[in-house]
Amino acid sequence: MHEGQQPMLSSDESEETMSNRGTAVQKLFDSCRATFTCNAGSFQAQALQRIRSILDTIKPSDVGLEDDGTVQHNNQSSSHLRKINGRRGKVSPPISYIHLHESEDFSMGIFCLPKSAVIPLHNHPGMTVMSKLLYGSMHVKAYDWVDHSDVTYPRLAKLVVDCVMSAPCESTILYPKSGGNMHVFTAISPCAVLDVLAPPYSSEDGRHCTYFRALPFRSQAGKSLIEEQRKELSLRDLVWMEEFKPPSDFTVKRAPYKGPAIIYKGDV
Repeated sequence: MHEGQQPMLSSDESEETMSNRGTAVQKLFDSCRATFTCNAGSFQAQALQRIRSILDTIKPSDVGLEDDGTVQHNNQSSSHLRKINGRRGKVSPPISYIHLHESEDFSMGIFCLPKSAVIPLHNHPGMTVMSKLLYGSMHVKAYDWVDHSDVTYPRLAKLVVDCVMSAPCESTILYPKSGGNMHVFTAISPCAVLDVLAPPYSSEDGRHCTYFRALPFRSQAGKSLIEEQRKELSLRDLVWMEEFKPPSDFTVKRAPYKGPAIIYKGDV
């Protein structure tokens, strides 16, 4: 297509396509694509703020969800029974994931959590993550490493976020080394969070998701705080992190996206 040439659309496609280009989710995609594509993980603060300003406007209906999660959670209860080793017992309710987009540069998706569901403590290595709570309430605890050069476990981390978020609220952002790169979500009520990851997880590129268990701070053999750290850090906010395999009842299931179609330039 030559510069300045307009895409040719059939009469049936024109109205729907032009309508989709004005949706909130389309604006989010376009802004993410302009910011994250071929950017090698270095993003300007102004560009990130533009994305956050769009995220702040997005409502559940903009991505095909009910305002209170009625539809996506009507088959899930806060706890349910399942046979484990021949016995019936309570297990964590399943979480739904709605895929919107993924490329090597960024991904967009929605996690729908029933009441009491937990996304275990996990990290986002080398990633910038922007999140928008669409509906409901969740408890968030987030940590950053005290020493990013220390890669031995147990590894010291500091608590940077410990709060309850309730929609409507502003979007949040975490960075590779700050803002709470490791976090755990606990659903106080049915809730949904829209995530933008840049770049997304990729085991091939060393960005695999690792789960952790936070242990109370105490002196570890061969590991102690230097005097400067003792002055700067609150001991009550410190924990030791150990790699941890998620519980066997932690389940994430794919769910269909029912919102407006996302139009890719060059697709029409």
